[in-house]
Amino acid sequence: MNKKKITAIVYAVLAALFYAINMPFSKLLLEKIEPTFMASFLYLGAGVGIGMIYLLGKCRRKTTEEKLSRKDLPYTIGMIALDIAAPIFLMIGLTSATSANASLLNNFEIVATSIIALFVFKEVISPRLWVAIMLITLSSMLLSFEDMSSLKFSFGSIFILAAAVCWGFENNFTRRISSKSTFEIVMLKGIFSGLGSFLIAIIRGETFPQFQYVAYAMFLGFIAYGLSIFLYVRAQKELGAAKTSAYYSTAPFVGALLSFVILKESINEHFIIALFIMLVGSALVVVDTMNINHSNLHTNTFVHTHDGSTHSHIIEHSHSHKHFATGNKHFHQHKTVEIENDKTIQ
Repeated sequence: MNKKKITAIVYAVLAALFYAINMPFSKLLLEKIEPTFMASFLYLGAGVGIGMIYLLGKCRRKTTEEKLSRKDLPYTIGMIALDIAAPIFLMIGLTSATSANASLLNNFEIVATSIIALFVFKEVISPRLWVAIMLITLSSMLLSFEDMSSLKFSFGSIFILAAAVCWGFENNFTRRISSKSTFEIVMLKGIFSGLGSFLIAIIRGETFPQFQYVAYAMFLGFIAYGLSIFLYVRAQKELGAAKTSAYYSTAPFVGALLSFVILKESINEHFIIALFIMLVGSALVVVDTMNINHSNLHTNTFVHTHDGSTHSHIIEHSHSHKHFATGNKHFHQHKTVEIENDKTIQ
């Protein structure tokens, strides 16, 4: 294994770890910051941080990426609006749900994105992905009940699942503009979604937090969203979309582990069962990502959710075994093409 590939693997693992810290540290900060302001500062931190990276590297970087145009406006507006709603729902849910449960529940975004892609955008779902969807749905149901004996539904889980559905629509919208400038989309998402949440927080009458907590939240947003995206993009250029997503799929489970370590959250038998089912479902998603043995043209759509952040793929397979993969991860998009000899072209 050459040095570039090893470096790329390190980038992918670090990107997953950075995303994984979102839930437990957001849970801690929610004790000092109200939910809508929290969502705002996370996104603003990511947008500002990525913008600074872009400006610092602009003089040294030549880009051939196409900028967003007027025809992209409906999808861009939809993307920003959904990125305002989703994190607000997530933060509200996180105030009453455990961080570990929230980490795993976000994987319901796989289900939301796939179903929306099927019914709204007429994309095809593979049999393996259908099985993964059923397993992840079952696991989400187990995680969503506070008391299995009385089937009492968790208040926090309702909002977390609502966030997953919003991000499911957002993933499909963002995919439509994913060939355009990565940095432009990142900054639009971060800054405008953050400002939108900020305005809603003021309208709701939330108390503005102390500036030190604002700084903590923005720094968390930069690390857990912005910097993680940056590392992910670097990794996928060497590894390709499918292999990078396989390393990245560890994030929700690392997030759950960190919740137990940092927040001292308890583990019950229902969580263990749900965790196992979610692991199997996520593994099937990864396998489906790497499956290249289809002989007819069709499309697989799937998403990895990582502690409040999404990584989605649309893979088309043709008879000639040419593969097109487009990935969107809340703040970035990329495209790779794999041909039969396994050579990856960016």
